[in-house]
Amino acid sequence: MSVRDLIVLGSASAVPTKARNHNGYLLRWDGHGVLFDPGEGTQRQMTRAGVSAHDVTWICVTHFHGDHCLGVPGVVQRIARDGVGHPVDAAFPASGAEYWERLRHAAVFRDTDVIREHPVSGERMGLDTGDAPFGLAARRLSHPVEAYGYRLEEPDGVTMLPGELAARGVRGPLVRRLQEDGRVTVPDGRTVTLDECGVRRPGQKVAFVMDTRLCDGVGELADGVDMLVIESTFLHQDAGLAAEYGHLTAAQAAEAASDAGVRHLVLTHFSERYRADDERRFLDEASTRFGGDITLVHDLDRIPLPSRRSPEKDRLTGRDLGQKSRHG
Repeated sequence: MSVRDLIVLGSASAVPTKARNHNGYLLRWDGHGVLFDPGEGTQRQMTRAGVSAHDVTWICVTHFHGDHCLGVPGVVQRIARDGVGHPVDAAFPASGAEYWERLRHAAVFRDTDVIREHPVSGERMGLDTGDAPFGLAARRLSHPVEAYGYRLEEPDGVTMLPGELAARGVRGPLVRRLQEDGRVTVPDGRTVTLDECGVRRPGQKVAFVMDTRLCDGVGELADGVDMLVIESTFLHQDAGLAAEYGHLTAAQAAEAASDAGVRHLVLTHFSERYRADDERRFLDEASTRFGGDITLVHDLDRIPLPSRRSPEKDRLTGRDLGQKSRHG
């Protein structure tokens, strides 16, 4: 069965706490698993979450600060130990290739040849995802060390309209031919086009934005996505520290989501300086800037991608079908 969800393996920032592990996020997408920023302890968190090395098809590292990459050795060695046979693609900043190499070979183990490296460079870069049902792109962010965010995007499709098909006499094998060729001749000799019987179905999109100040890259990654997973390390009272260290506040993350037309805002990467009873303040700050669905994550949360909008209903009503809700 097709599964598209985000499993939160860790949600702390530089220092883990009793309740929050270092970063780690597994995006499951129709049999693929994109592991973002495996921090220290990710291998154990995967076990707790009930996922395995066999579920990982991509490893995407945003930058080489320890809370975003110190789990790489354990994950790589687990891939080798468990005999994962499918390719595992690894994206990381090209400028940190030396650090990737150290992490990749941090200890003695029987190595694996399934890992394929994709160093990322420049302001923006598309990555070769082969026959995966999505594309993947990286965009440069603003942090004291070179850092990238990632955007996963499904190609647009077409939703067929049964009423329009029936009215034009398109049935049986002709439906498949119409989908493949874009037009078909029905028994009475008329030519029917795909545009007459279907509406565009936007592909689902997810953006992953970690350590950064507000910059053009944030907006480009977040533009129109169904889910934005984004750091919100600080509260507004510490906006000066956020700017100094190259991070976002909850309000800034929400402002970026609002400007980009995001459907579901997922806040994570919280500083250890805040207590558990400060969590409501993150939600309150974010909700003043963003009117859509907001989730403040906890370790081992599973967050489904928002359900698809109905293209036919959108076509008929012209309304946004999203609803506002908040989750602590």
